[in-house]
Amino acid sequence: MESSSLIPFSLIFCSILLSFASNGIEARRLQYISHLISEDLFDSIFLHKDDNACPARNFYTYDSFIQATEVFPLFGNTGNLDTRKREIAAFLAQISHETTGGWATAPDGPYAWGLCFKEEMNPPSIYCDSTNTQWPCYPGKSYKGRGPIQLSWNYNYGPAGKALGFDGLRNPEIVANNSLIAFETAIRFWMTEQKPKPSCHDVLVGKYVPTEADLAGNRTAGYGLVTNIINGRLECGRPNDTRVNDRIGFFKRYAQLFNVDTGPNLDCDNQKPF
Repeated sequence: MESSSLIPFSLIFCSILLSFASNGIEARRLQYISHLISEDLFDSIFLHKDDNACPARNFYTYDSFIQATEVFPLFGNTGNLDTRKREIAAFLAQISHETTGGWATAPDGPYAWGLCFKEEMNPPSIYCDSTNTQWPCYPGKSYKGRGPIQLSWNYNYGPAGKALGFDGLRNPEIVANNSLIAFETAIRFWMTEQKPKPSCHDVLVGKYVPTEADLAGNRTAGYGLVTNIINGRLECGRPNDTRVNDRIGFFKRYAQLFNVDTGPNLDCDNQKPF
C-alpha cells in the first residue's frame, strides 16, 4: 500500500523538478543578452560616443542598453547563436548610422563614431502631421528625431509613449533626456511590425514571410530590407546610395567584432521602397 502510494508522488515530484529546470533554462536563455555583448565589447563598438566632440557625451550607457533589452526579451534571443549575434550587430549598426558623428578621415575610421548625437540638429520642421487626429500634436512641441533610432513625427511619438509608459505627445523631449527610454524607443521600433512593413526583428531572425507586393518589389530578407523598413522611401531603389553604404559599413565592422557573418542582401539598391 505504501509503495503504491509513493510511486505516483515521486513521478509528480520529478515532473515538477523537470518543469522548474526547463523554465530556468529558458529564463536564463532569454535574460542574459550581456553574455553576447559585454561592456568591453560595447565600448569597443562605440569608441568615441563619449568624446567631447559628441553632443550625446555620457548619455548612451551600457547599463541603459542592457536594461532596455530586458523590456523586449526576444531581442537578441531568437534563433541560434549566430542569428542572435547578427541581430544585435545589425541593430547597433543601424542606430550608429542614425546617430553618427563620423567622417571619412575620422580617428579610428568613420564607423567608430556611432551614438554621437541624441537628437536631430537644426530640423527642417517640427514633424507635426496635423491631419493625424489619433495622435494630435501638442502646442509648442517638436517631434524631431530623437534617440538612437531618431524617433520622429507625432504619430510615432504617441504610440511609443503609450507602449513604454511616457507621454510622447506632451513630453517628447524625454527621449533625448532619459537614456533608458531612448534605447527602449529604438528597440520597440525594431521589434514592432508596422504593416505593410515587417519588423526588423522578424527579418533578421528568419520569420519574415514576403507578400506578393514584397516579391514584386524585390524586398528580399537581409540587412538591406531592414534599411528599407527604417528609411527606404529616401534611400532604397537607388544604386550606390551613400547613406545605405554607410549603414553597411557599420554593420560589417560590428559583425566582425561579434565574429559573425553579415548574411546576404546587404543593400536595398534594387528594392522598391515600402
